[in-house]
Amino acid sequence: MPQRVPVTALSHEPRKRFAEEVRRLRVERGLSLRDLQKAVGWDSSLFGKMERGGTLGGPEVVQALDQYYGTAPLLLTLWELAVGDPTQFKEQYRRYMMLEAEAASLWHYAPSAPPGLLQTDGYVREALGVGWLKSHEVDQQVEARAGRRKLLEGEDAPSFRAVLSEAVLRTPLRDARAWREQLEHLVAVGDRPNITIQVLPLSVGPHGLMNTAVMFLRLLDGRTVAYAENDLRGELVEENTSVEELQRRYDSVRDLALSPAESRTFILRMLEEVPCEPST
Repeated sequence: MPQRVPVTALSHEPRKRFAEEVRRLRVERGLSLRDLQKAVGWDSSLFGKMERGGTLGGPEVVQALDQYYGTAPLLLTLWELAVGDPTQFKEQYRRYMMLEAEAASLWHYAPSAPPGLLQTDGYVREALGVGWLKSHEVDQQVEARAGRRKLLEGEDAPSFRAVLSEAVLRTPLRDARAWREQLEHLVAVGDRPNITIQVLPLSVGPHGLMNTAVMFLRLLDGRTVAYAENDLRGELVEENTSVEELQRRYDSVRDLALSPAESRTFILRMLEEVPCEPST
């Protein structure tokens, strides 16, 4: 049989192929990113990231591009292939991490543990060490979480609001020093202008997010998506009705929480209860 000759020089990897097509369609029409922003309505920086493979964008912006270029359903089909099977946890989490990195703002409810973006190395190491991960895998996770924390640093850092159940603060680490560092970190980051921390007292009783850790991401294209998870799996929620239902629950929980100033005082009081290290 004769050797198969590639039809084009374009990538056969779905994510790269999608980015190549998005760029090709724009360049062939002689458009700048700002021209595309004016024509389609989304921010030019989003289109730039899509062309570089930094993000896939959402289905709405992809459909808008298909409509503008008259290519439907080409781009949407390539987008679906790049996203992969949405029923697979790893794929959903990979896409969530990609969206988290580009979010304009984030807000989180934590029922039992600090949000990953606010966890110290010591917290990550002990919390993951009680599971089934091997020591080298724990080291990798500690490094990964440290990298994620940088998302909230710098002048261009997104705004982040975290509502912590009191249970988070009532579940200390076995290592008193590591637990003290975690509480001190929560106090310190709560003083940053882009970060707001509130504590939800246990005395408020049952509520709509008792068993659900959820992160909301406000994206550059104006959409809001959510990621809900437990110890075994997570689910990326993009359908508008479901996201709005989670948002209503979050808003009701936030309304019951202590103010940021009261929450800071609460965490400081918890810090005072941590046993002091023995003198040497």
